[in-house]
Amino acid sequence: MKVGIDKLHFATSHLYVDMAELATARQEEPDKYLIGIGQSRMAVIPPSQDTVTLAANAAAPMLTAADIEAIDLLIVGTESGIDNSKASAIYVARLLGLNRRVRTIEMKEACYAATAGLQLAQEHVRVHPDKKALVIGSDIARYGLNTPGEPTQGGGAVAMLVSTDPQILALGTESCVLSEDVMDFWRPLYHTTALVDGKYSSNIYIDYFQDVFKGYLQKTGMQPEDLTALVFHLPYTKMGLKALRSALPLVDDAQQASWLAHFEHARQLNRQVGNLYTGSLYLSLLSQLVTDDKLKAGDRLGLFSYGSGAEGEFFMGELQPDYEAGLDVGLPQRLARRQRVSVSEYEKLFNGQLAWRADDQTIDVADDPHRFVLTGQQDEQRQYLDREV
Repeated sequence: MKVGIDKLHFATSHLYVDMAELATARQEEPDKYLIGIGQSRMAVIPPSQDTVTLAANAAAPMLTAADIEAIDLLIVGTESGIDNSKASAIYVARLLGLNRRVRTIEMKEACYAATAGLQLAQEHVRVHPDKKALVIGSDIARYGLNTPGEPTQGGGAVAMLVSTDPQILALGTESCVLSEDVMDFWRPLYHTTALVDGKYSSNIYIDYFQDVFKGYLQKTGMQPEDLTALVFHLPYTKMGLKALRSALPLVDDAQQASWLAHFEHARQLNRQVGNLYTGSLYLSLLSQLVTDDKLKAGDRLGLFSYGSGAEGEFFMGELQPDYEAGLDVGLPQRLARRQRVSVSEYEKLFNGQLAWRADDQTIDVADDPHRFVLTGQQDEQRQYLDREV
């Protein structure tokens, strides 16, 4: 029985800041961001969007009435949670109109949690083949203004519908996982922005990739050349390129060229969005599938998931004959239509997020075109609006 990703959809803000303009404002050479980090644009998340609205906006367009009826498990992977107790999945389930019999949970382990959710979801569906699971990685990456991590910010959500006989990707049942207590990135409860040891984190990322990739090959008996492409978690796209280069000596020149060419497609959309933590691997997967015309049914894609702190996993998926039918094919056009904001406008939006205090607050949503928006806080409860109701 095949189980895997049946549908794949993405949502982010309608706003972005140009990375060359941001570099100039920070008195840096533009190529430091454009080439050194590998980013062209960065999504700017307005106050009217949060983890919940991004997740709902990602999932809603792809779900049919039949999907909603069949979903009995909803998992939201995030490190941008809005409550220390109540799962964001509860809010998302209500906004999407899911059945009350759905199991709703939130998972956290830095950028890795959506992968944990995906593995749990596929095991659930294998036991309950008549059901479907919805897994969403939703995050807003915040390191602060004028900080070393600022150019690796961003945000968005990737929604994945998991089912039997999936349209897109049949997931393998084997993977290789590595988990150790590493202080390369963390966010204490009293911080609204992340703390990171950048160079150390980059080294850990590559070490983890090499470990779980080689471990997966040993465990499964698969050869590197059996994989058509390698798809990476991309907090910024140069990071994935460094990891890929570390694997190139394992294959011949032709395979190296092929892997590098596929990678350029896999990072194309991430370059336009920036970091979205738990969703970064799956935006890269979506970018690969939407922009790469060299792929075909039966191709095997190796996926590397990483979450600082640290946990990594390598697993494989096989492309299905009708994979394009389940994809968010309009995404490149939507990203191209976004509104560019100046650096000063971006800074104002960054500082205008819903404050972490008990007061009633109101957010102006007039300029936000999305279906689901955050309108503020009343009686210490976030207020969400579905414009189609």
